[in-house]
Amino acid sequence: MASSLGWTGVAEGVVFDCQSCGACCSYSAEWPRFSTEDDAQLDRIPQKFVSADLSGMRCDGVRCSALSGEIGKHTACGIYELRPDVCRACMPGGDDCLMARAAHGLPLVGLPLEGGDCSPTPLAPPQAARYLPRRAGAAEDL
Repeated sequence: MASSLGWTGVAEGVVFDCQSCGACCSYSAEWPRFSTEDDAQLDRIPQKFVSADLSGMRCDGVRCSALSGEIGKHTACGIYELRPDVCRACMPGGDDCLMARAAHGLPLVGLPLEGGDCSPTPLAPPQAARYLPRRAGAAEDL
């Protein structure tokens, strides 16, 4: 299965690892806005992480207050299971991800996988493949 996906990189494959990135959570104070969440979903987000006007996540500058760690090194979301829809919609390797990574000067091609395992993981969805070089002879439709 892995060989048919066409993933490639420095080793045998690449992956966008959100826990060593965090760029999307520190891109713009306008980005983490509430839009499609229902009241029950919003009520679960701890108030200390919600902006004063209740329109989105509270940010310290452009950085979401729920983000911990150092951008590009090791990061974590303090409310991962409760995060708003806009955060769930930002997919590793997607347009928003790549835009935020570029703004922070982070590589746009992902990280090499250890041992050459190219199988898709939650950190490397199939749609990320369109940003990666294709391996010769790989399946054309992912």
